[in-house]
Amino acid sequence: MHIRVLGSAAGGGFPQWNCHCENCLGVKQGTIEAKPRTQSSIAVSSNGKDWVLINASPDIRAQILGNDVLAAQDGLRGTTIRGVVLIDAQLDHTSGLLFLREGSLLPVYCTETVRRDLTVGFPLFALLKSYCGLEHHLIDLKAGECRFTVNGAEGLSMKAIALKSKAPPYSPNRENPQVGDNIALHITDKASGKSVLYAPGLGTFEPHLEPYFASSDCVLVDGTFWLEDEMIRAGVGRKYASEMGHLYLYGEGGMIEILKNFPKPRKILIHINNTNPILNERSTARNRVSDERIEVAYDGMDIKI
Repeated sequence: MHIRVLGSAAGGGFPQWNCHCENCLGVKQGTIEAKPRTQSSIAVSSNGKDWVLINASPDIRAQILGNDVLAAQDGLRGTTIRGVVLIDAQLDHTSGLLFLREGSLLPVYCTETVRRDLTVGFPLFALLKSYCGLEHHLIDLKAGECRFTVNGAEGLSMKAIALKSKAPPYSPNRENPQVGDNIALHITDKASGKSVLYAPGLGTFEPHLEPYFASSDCVLVDGTFWLEDEMIRAGVGRKYASEMGHLYLYGEGGMIEILKNFPKPRKILIHINNTNPILNERSTARNRVSDERIEVAYDGMDIKI
């Protein structure tokens, strides 16, 4: 299986355009060792030719242009992207669909709650129907084991796993969570049997996730915040990580502690907020995750399992 990290930052990217926190100022001025990052999205393929885009960030145009595996090599126009899977309806995971409007009919796979948010709260689907057209494929979490394939990329089997997290701020479900607001994906290469768990929006570690963490060959998981009160400490916000639907990395019950329980998978953090000290490659926080053999995703990272 081929996995290409198109973007590895949380909403706003890194550095964030209007932020002067220690990290953003440091990378702008070159006083810290850190890589700029665009907003999170990955592409996966079983054969290196037919790709599935998972989430479409506002940076998708630059991400596609920066990854030639997503450009078709024949014809006047085309792409190797066979479909788009959305794990939630957050702006930084969906608004990039607008930049794919010059293409042909756009196949989008998402849950009913995400479809509803993108039809009513943020009417993206209606807008796209006026341009390239949109073909919605339902990810039905009520249909027992929710496995599906993307047309044109049948070498990959995807399983949607419901997560407790947060719907977007614009959604009527923001403070009234619904099943399907947020999912993780367990993706298996049918030929090799290798699998990856993709969960960039993990609000808490739920028991039903344990077998996927244990059996996967690679886990790409939520690395948004180092601390539960990181935004408050940095002086750039008033909310805790959990209020924003993310599990902090460091401390009792945090992601680092959880990942210690699973020796098999390659462990990679993704969806990293601009305030997170792990972005600084010389920081104590970065050394801590490295000591635990946990990697930090970066744009253009090429993963083969």
